[in-house]
Amino acid sequence: MKFFLRLLFAILISAFSLQPVQAQDFVRVSYGNDFMSVGSGARALGMGGAHVAFTHDVTAGYWNPAGLHMLDGTEIAYMHSERFGGIVGYDYGAVALQVPNSQGRIAFSFFRQGVDNIKNTLNAWDRERNRPRENVNDYITEFSAADLAFLISYGSAINERLAWGASVKILNSRIGSFADAWGYSLDIGAMYHTGDWMFGVNLMDITTMMKYWSVNASELQALEDDFDDEIPAGQNEIILPTVKLGAARMFNWNDFSLMAAVDADFRFENRRTYYINMGSMSIEPHIGLEAGYMDTIFIRTGLTDFATDRSGSIYTSPTLGAGLKIGAFNLDYGFTSFAGVSSDLGFTHRVSLKFAFNRIGGRERG
Repeated sequence: MKFFLRLLFAILISAFSLQPVQAQDFVRVSYGNDFMSVGSGARALGMGGAHVAFTHDVTAGYWNPAGLHMLDGTEIAYMHSERFGGIVGYDYGAVALQVPNSQGRIAFSFFRQGVDNIKNTLNAWDRERNRPRENVNDYITEFSAADLAFLISYGSAINERLAWGASVKILNSRIGSFADAWGYSLDIGAMYHTGDWMFGVNLMDITTMMKYWSVNASELQALEDDFDDEIPAGQNEIILPTVKLGAARMFNWNDFSLMAAVDADFRFENRRTYYINMGSMSIEPHIGLEAGYMDTIFIRTGLTDFATDRSGSIYTSPTLGAGLKIGAFNLDYGFTSFAGVSSDLGFTHRVSLKFAFNRIGGRERG
């Protein structure tokens, strides 16, 4: 707890001390960290991304750090996802545990989205002869374009109904050896339970995400020497906060259960591709259902990516998913982009595995 609070304090001091001095050097961007909208865990994808109000396991570090307060014991998780027909790979891993001598829980989460094995042909052109070099394959190399994020999250209960949490977020974007960027921000979340109802809010990038790009000019020298192009310069970016609100309710009938959830993401980046817009603010709804049997087998569905065209017609993308809980393991699968507004981008498959140490032996240990 003390370590997290010290780290949180250091991030806040850095954010507010740098921002007034360097604000004129920053460019406000949209979609600057949109790769993280994929989220964590295949369960959430199967439910259309509606997860803020009831997340309560290791994946809460992303969805709502306040949900970590419900964690019982240590959990680890891993997820792999492929998007756009397998071109873009996405990996997520996390571990969460109780803080010793404290009621708080802490989680460490890692995200990577990237396109690998991109051909670098900058050095393969012979300018003097105006054609590819001899033995051209010897001059072609490969690189990756990837976005990475690391989160340190903390969650704790205030009372039986109310909990809070926060995540320190560090981002790194890298385009091979040509350019890279570092950014940091803070998320703050809260969760409230009353009966079968659950409510949640996650203020993402509440300090604004400040992202610093740098370019390795020597690696791009061929642009100037061989193609008479300018070498791009790095710039600093500001990514505005996002507010995620959610509500959920649990229904139980003997061995059967049903979780119904709805979320809304409020963004302030002047996005125009979503169903509801109010000036520069866009609202992205998410709707999800999860049916369970004996807390072992789960079937999920949802709606996400709401959009409208010029005629006012509304489009959305359905999602499907399934889950299996066996002993200490949870295996989840999510599937989307098979229909609706995002279907032209190719299917998205997502598989995640979670291991809960308190369930070793097939039963809860409390």
